[in-house]
Amino acid sequence: MRIMAFSDLHHARGRAEILVEASREADLVIGAGDFCDMRQHLPEAMNLLSGISAPLVVVPGNAESDAELRDAAHIGTQVLHGAGTTIDGLTLFGLGYGVPTTPFGEWSCDLSETQAAEMLARCEAADILILHSPPKGVADMTSTGLSVGSRAIFDAIERIQPKLAVCGHIHDSWGISGQIGNTKVVNLGPNPNWFEISP
Repeated sequence: MRIMAFSDLHHARGRAEILVEASREADLVIGAGDFCDMRQHLPEAMNLLSGISAPLVVVPGNAESDAELRDAAHIGTQVLHGAGTTIDGLTLFGLGYGVPTTPFGEWSCDLSETQAAEMLARCEAADILILHSPPKGVADMTSTGLSVGSRAIFDAIERIQPKLAVCGHIHDSWGISGQIGNTKVVNLGPNPNWFEISP
């Protein structure tokens, strides 16, 4: 299956146009959170992606809540947050929000490491993990050199060993990838990222 994935659109019209155009070549499109900014203008941000005709699977970032994303998502878009789905034999599990808790204040949708671990425990197996936050120590470095990823997410990837784990959230690590066991981990960013994954 030819998969296009992105994260952190942040209501950017130009980037959305590029993603919609590229998605015409995709069998599946994945959005790893932060479609808007600070819980503002989410319906408008999702409308920018309305031209995507391939199946679209998304997780909420810390810039939008699970409920807000479900309300704003177009018909046919699957929102995963502590849940999984299967598309053409490919199993996907998603967990959104900022993990661990961010310093951004009340608008940010976050989970503690304990909350994230509990939600990730629901996943016994998956081909792809769709995450907003990166795992601790992989594609999680800020511009000041801090590793700010999630231990719970690292542990889940290590346990589940999906073929691919995608994330975003840490803008300074967009385009960075790494490995956890046999799993490729990619911090996506708002450009088209392409993967070939078979069930």
